[in-house]
Amino acid sequence: MNQPQRFLISQTAFIGDVILATSLVEKLRFHFPDATIDFLLRKGNEGLLKNHPHINEVLIWDKKNGKYRDLLRLLRLIRPRRYDKMINLQRFGATGLLTAFSGASETIGFRKNPFSRFFTHSVEHHIAPDIHEINRNTELVSGFTSRTAFKPRLYPSLADYEQVKPYQTGPYICVAPTSVWFTKQYPEEKWVDFLRQVPTHLTVYLLGAPSDSVAVERIRQQLDSVRVVSLAGKLPFLASAALMQGAQMNFVNDSAPLHLASAVDAPTTAIFCSTIPQFGFGPLADDSQIVEIEEILDCRPCGLHGRKTCPLGHFQCAYGIRTEQLTTRLEGRQADDAKPMA
Repeated sequence: MNQPQRFLISQTAFIGDVILATSLVEKLRFHFPDATIDFLLRKGNEGLLKNHPHINEVLIWDKKNGKYRDLLRLLRLIRPRRYDKMINLQRFGATGLLTAFSGASETIGFRKNPFSRFFTHSVEHHIAPDIHEINRNTELVSGFTSRTAFKPRLYPSLADYEQVKPYQTGPYICVAPTSVWFTKQYPEEKWVDFLRQVPTHLTVYLLGAPSDSVAVERIRQQLDSVRVVSLAGKLPFLASAALMQGAQMNFVNDSAPLHLASAVDAPTTAIFCSTIPQFGFGPLADDSQIVEIEEILDCRPCGLHGRKTCPLGHFQCAYGIRTEQLTTRLEGRQADDAKPMA
């Protein structure tokens, strides 16, 4: 009788990348229901996978404090385990080195990784229209499963749902107005203009990390309404996901909250400014829609990732988006007597 397989998935990039990587957890569990699945991520993101029913152990790489010393610690931890397969979702050298010397029977990663020549198997990484990140990741395991991509999924606990229950006494929307990158972020004044037109029967919850609290509070103060509440920095990842799951709609940038909504199949309106959904990071919820400038700009996209400033100074890819493109997503959810916010 064959022993159950042992897998290690490595994704030590950012929050959204980890969320999308859970697609592989779902897929491996489907094909290998008795397998042991461990997950390696960067310190700070472990809350995403808390109490995940399909993950045996979460390994944490502290990249900010003794990055390479901690990488060596992980190598000493991983090698004796002799995983059947280590699957590296990144294209950077550090995790490539860890993968190559992991001691796993099979090591799998993208060909762009500088250590891919030492992997057992490597596949091409394609940025192309209609290829989502979950499809790119699925290619890594397609050789021993199939090419069918599973949706990412997170699992808020009962405690997470209980934490947000006090905010769910009436209908509401969630808005995650910030991003690490300026050119991925719908402008503050545009958010304010949109939120002034949200019907009065809806409460608005502004979401974000602790580092976003100042920017989020600035938006709240401009609206000066008891129906606009800042929860930036007040909810852990999975509680935020639980709140988004019960929202009438979630308005997000091309950033981590977009993928948080996808992972709990929450209704999503995703705003793309300088980046485009064709890069493969669009929303995956059943009720989801992309909002972007309708005009064709020669300068868009200005790069695969966001930028700290608009290279041309006009940021038309964001300012050219009409408020009506957002408010349309609330149609059908408004009460007959709803009135614009004063």
